[in-house]
Formats: sequence, structure tokens, C-alpha cells
Amino acid sequence: MIIVGELINASRKAVGEAIKQGDSDFIKKLAIDQTEAGATYIDVNAGIFVGKEGDYMEWLIKNIKEVTKLPISIDSPDPNVIERGIALNGEDAMINSISLEQKRLDTILPLIAGTDLKIVALCMDDEKMPETKEDRLKIADILINKLIQKGVKLENIYVDPLVQPISTDITYGKGFIDTVEAIMENYQGIHTICGLSNISFGLPERKFLNRNFAVMAISKGLDSLLIDPLDKKMMSNICAAETLIGRDNFNVQYLKAFRKKKLEV
Repeated sequence: MIIVGELINASRKAVGEAIKQGDSDFIKKLAIDQTEAGATYIDVNAGIFVGKEGDYMEWLIKNIKEVTKLPISIDSPDPNVIERGIALNGEDAMINSISLEQKRLDTILPLIAGTDLKIVALCMDDEKMPETKEDRLKIADILINKLIQKGVKLENIYVDPLVQPISTDITYGKGFIDTVEAIMENYQGIHTICGLSNISFGLPERKFLNRNFAVMAISKGLDSLLIDPLDKKMMSNICAAETLIGRDNFNVQYLKAFRKKKLEV
């Protein structure tokens, strides 16, 4: 499972304050903690700082890279901010994200065309948020093909079918995981990803729902998650799900987590 650690996001009050105060120790600790917890990428988002986002993005990346060798997920819709992030990271970075929205497509696609960058591809266009499996698959197919035509490797594409709250429509959960299954079956070698906390919006015991939804999605092929890797119960559920669906050869990762007392039951 590819884990994108979500904690260095300026929309989180403590992180936003640390950025404003130039508290590099706070940022570095978040990077270290996520690395030690099992993250694969460190997501970096400074989007609340309009006009200063690029400067803060560079500051964050420089501090993170002092304490971890993990690649960065550059989380911004602004092509200028993304370009500055790429300059600090090279082609091992992940770009979060592109979509079928024309403005975003036109500005982000030239940055990743022909490169080895990883790209999160949102199932979103200019018309509306997709509501059904069919809506999502239609957008995904067009977007995937546009990326491939521009020299983006299939294995570098991380499709996000977009999680929406079941408190709004009870079918959204099943629609999402059915889309994941279809994408993984139809495009061998591609990845699927999501930030899954939206599924529980408006409901009690959100973490409980999120963890169970993660297991359901993994069983349908989801292989990447944007989450808090310090959530030990979530990481334990992911570890168990990976083992149970046959992604953990000889149960090595599960047994390793058990021996290191990382399984929260």
C-alpha cells in the first residue's frame, strides 16, 4: 500500500501557525513521525496562503528534505507552485493533482508531459461532481488517455474517483469502490488513490467508518491512500487488509508489524 502522509497541510490550524511562525522544528517532527509510521510520500500543502503559497511550499519542502528521504507529494492546483516544487524534488515527486477541468488540464499537463513524475488524476470535469460509477469511469477514461498521449506512463497515474459523503447520498460509498474495481481491472498497472475521510462527513464515529471503508476499498483493488499515518488503528487495518487479499507475500509485513507491536486491535 502506498501511503501519502497528509499531516503537513496548512489548513490544519497547528501547521498553518507553524508556517507563519517559521517553526521548522514542528514541521520536521511531522515529517519524521510520518516517515517512521510507514508513509511512502509526504504530502505538502500551503494552499491557504494566497500570494505566498510558492514561498511557503519551498520552505516546507526544504525543511522536510533535511530529515527524511521520502519523496514529496506537491499538493497544489497552482502550476507556478507545482513548478517550484518540482525544481526542488526532481522526477521522484508526486503531483496532486490534475483533473479534466479545462483550466487545470491546460496548465498542469505541460508540467508532467513526458516526465517520470507521479500524478494524481481527479475524476472531475467542468460540468459537475461525478455521482455514479458511470460518471466517474467516463471522466477517468478520457483523462487517462490524455495523460498517456502526453507521454505519462500508466504506472505513474494515480486515479482518484473522489469520495463523497454517504450522509448526502447512501450510494456514494458503493459507487466509489465499484469505480476503483473497474479502473484496476481495465487499466493494468495503474493506481487508484483517495483521501477517504469525506465518506463519513456528518456522521458520528468518523474514524471508525473511515477505517472500515478503507478495508472495503482495498478489497476492490485500491492501492494508495492519502491519510494520517499516525492513526495506528487505520494503519493496522490497512496491514490486515493487504495480507488478507494476498498482497503480502508469506505474510511478511503483517508479521513484521506484529513483532514491532504496531498492530492496534
